[in-house]
Amino acid sequence: MPGTSGISRRALFAGSAAGGAAALLPTGTATAAPKAGGGARVKAQAKAKSTTAAASYRAGYHFTVPDQWKNDPQRPVWIDGEYRYYYLYNADYFDGVVGTAWRLATTTDLVSFTDRGVAVPKDTTVNGDLWSGSAVVDTGDTAGFGAGAVVVIVTMSPGGGTDHQEQFLYYSTDGGLTFGNYGTDPVLPNPGVADFRDPKVIRDEDRDRWVMALAENDKIGFYHSDDLKSWAYAGGFVHDGIGVLECPDLFRITAGDGTVKWVLGVSANGKGAGLPNTYAYWTGSFDGSAFTADASDPQWLDHGWDWYAAVTFEKRDADGAVDATARYAIGWVNDWDYADTTPTIDCDGFNGTDSIVREVTLDRASDNTYYLASQPVAALGSYVSRTVDLGDVTVDGTEVLDYTGISYEVTTEIAWSELTGAGLQLRRSPNGGRHIDAGIYADYAFLNRRNTVNADTSGTWQESHTPFDPSAGTVKLRILVDRTSVEMFVDDGRYVHTSQAFPYLLDTRLALFTIGGSAVFRNTVIREFSV
Repeated sequence: MPGTSGISRRALFAGSAAGGAAALLPTGTATAAPKAGGGARVKAQAKAKSTTAAASYRAGYHFTVPDQWKNDPQRPVWIDGEYRYYYLYNADYFDGVVGTAWRLATTTDLVSFTDRGVAVPKDTTVNGDLWSGSAVVDTGDTAGFGAGAVVVIVTMSPGGGTDHQEQFLYYSTDGGLTFGNYGTDPVLPNPGVADFRDPKVIRDEDRDRWVMALAENDKIGFYHSDDLKSWAYAGGFVHDGIGVLECPDLFRITAGDGTVKWVLGVSANGKGAGLPNTYAYWTGSFDGSAFTADASDPQWLDHGWDWYAAVTFEKRDADGAVDATARYAIGWVNDWDYADTTPTIDCDGFNGTDSIVREVTLDRASDNTYYLASQPVAALGSYVSRTVDLGDVTVDGTEVLDYTGISYEVTTEIAWSELTGAGLQLRRSPNGGRHIDAGIYADYAFLNRRNTVNADTSGTWQESHTPFDPSAGTVKLRILVDRTSVEMFVDDGRYVHTSQAFPYLLDTRLALFTIGGSAVFRNTVIREFSV
């Protein structure tokens, strides 16, 4: 999908980002040339990207592209006991050549990924490069490519521009490892509109047909097909005020109380209205042609500045059975306002990091409305390499802990009787002048990257907020800190904040703080991971 900032998508993909990124690098950081991708494990690639491990900005336990550029995740599919995860990839980013292909990584646990190279190549037809779309496994052979064929419906822009978006079909008969094109004509031509992209296809088992959700500016259009090759318009859902809607998502999920809801999600830019620029969603009902929302205003699956183009996908057990009560989600940790500016370009030869995969559930609020809550995928616990259990820590002011690290998870439950604010200073500098702050203040939870190096040179998008009830007297925080990102999960995970930041590699301290009183940081535990 194209960028929603004033900079064009294709200009960003062409970016020679090294110049802007260099300003973010601390003096003395090593530089390495990019390497070509291949079948090596992502974690092995990380070691090869810089002259020393200490000089690397590559994430320790988050997915990163092996080289060059990545942006939108594409919804993973389950094949032969593993998830096959596609994402938009530009092998020519450093050369200034625009355009993305679909690159593939496979995983059995959604923490450790194996790179499989480009699966759906770009520029093999007159239609050029590939944008966002979705892959489905055609178990019933509705398209005629064979039972179990993997079919991709994807946006392309014939002619190389961004003003004529249509939907095309690629298919695979080897389990989604390689794809060929189904001709050069669109399976869904453009009816004459500017925004017509990011198809999300699901199987409507109740009506024995395929359904596509398509981003059309302030509208999500719904289309039907029997064979994935011919599509008919069925209806649409319109919402304005949060920018151009992109990367739609549509799924059904069952709450813990047995209530079944449909969820319509989109990536959207609500900054102008004081809202996030991440994944907006509505709960409601879907009759196969029309989505009816429970409320007019969306909720948000992330409230930070950098969780865009996110996708959700089915949670399956080892036998492939689908869990109706949960889904997984993954997002691109970046923002089109500053997508090219990252020190990973100069230091490690790549630009593209994803969030940790989350498990998403549907919960009921006290007012009987429903919301999505999320937590890091459980398999992350299998990669713990070190645990530091600090127990209960009483704090009145600022307490610098006897711990240093740049890639870890910290969990704590803060409890108080009278307090204005409390939280953690993450990636604190030796002199205490630089840090990322996460916690609660008055009636909101917050994540603030203002006091460290980050890509938002405007200084506007520094602190994110979510509602918080201080009368509770307690808050649980689970915070994932990696070399270029912070993800904060508040209490049950209804509110999550994801923001990228680029602290200097010498900023390794961790501190606890309170404002206007004392608090006990209970069961404070730090975990490090080896992935």
